[in-house]
Amino acid sequence: MEETNLNQTIRCIVKLGGAAITCKNELEKINEENLETVSSHLRQAMNLGSCSTQVMGMDWSKRDAVSDISSSLCDFGDQCQFNVDFSRFVVVHGAGSFGHFQASKSGVHKGGLNQPLVKAGFVATRISVTTLNLEIVRALAREGIPSIGMSPYSCGWSTSERNVASADLSGVAKAIDSGFIPVLHGDAVLDERLGCTILSGDVIIRHLAEHLRPEYVVFLTDVSGVYDRPPTDPNAVLLREIAVDEDGKWSVVKPTPQSLNKQVEITVAAHDTTGGMVTKISEAAMIAKLGIDVYIVKAATSHSLRALRGELRHGIPDDWLGTVIRFSR
Repeated sequence: MEETNLNQTIRCIVKLGGAAITCKNELEKINEENLETVSSHLRQAMNLGSCSTQVMGMDWSKRDAVSDISSSLCDFGDQCQFNVDFSRFVVVHGAGSFGHFQASKSGVHKGGLNQPLVKAGFVATRISVTTLNLEIVRALAREGIPSIGMSPYSCGWSTSERNVASADLSGVAKAIDSGFIPVLHGDAVLDERLGCTILSGDVIIRHLAEHLRPEYVVFLTDVSGVYDRPPTDPNAVLLREIAVDEDGKWSVVKPTPQSLNKQVEITVAAHDTTGGMVTKISEAAMIAKLGIDVYIVKAATSHSLRALRGELRHGIPDDWLGTVIRFSR
């Protein structure tokens, strides 16, 4: 892997959880309300102090239920009223109800590219996840965010036994230095040992964090954070702070372990081919070990907006709902 050279530091890497931006129980259905709110929050967080409320929409293509695209091409006579100067973010999104079905039914995540069903599933999975990527790029573009979709497979990412083996980040770095916001996603990729597998967005974020060294990382999910048991359990307790030591092991700091009275239980949905919350916590712990704070918080809420803005870096307010994972110095 070649060294990544950036002219300036990255402020934040954001993971849009698939379950937060899609309707996970409906095949290939986007949660339009959540995606619109998240896109607006990202614009507010990225905005470099401009007082202008004007948004230069950048999606100038026709879409369903919008017959006249000329409304997007408003009079840009006085371009000074628009702000297109955003702080340096990278966005990575999961698949949610896109991609997971195709991958799990064909066994793409297990490898075996020589099998016809797996090869067909590889193609089907990539069609699905790149479709979602385009829709997310368009949603961000409508908020005036100069977004560029970048698929890992097409950018040369590959794995060896599901671990990242190759990743050319030069395109990501050039996009950032040119003032764009790269939007990557979980993808089907080639694997040196297995033939193929699924590269999850959580693994991508950890690799990006290692090479780009952002100030902080935010995971936007469909729940308020990490719980001591499945959040559907009425007795579930939100873990507000998790500490990671030099060995990469993590432990609960808040609430105190004594108040939990049991071991933390983490579950994975049957259709999830990427490891679900187990992978998320593991990758977040590896990022925190680098000295980078990680915030796991429910998308499209005031709590997620505060995390995206970086308001939690100097202290976690008592009224903030979410989980912070940080290195235990």
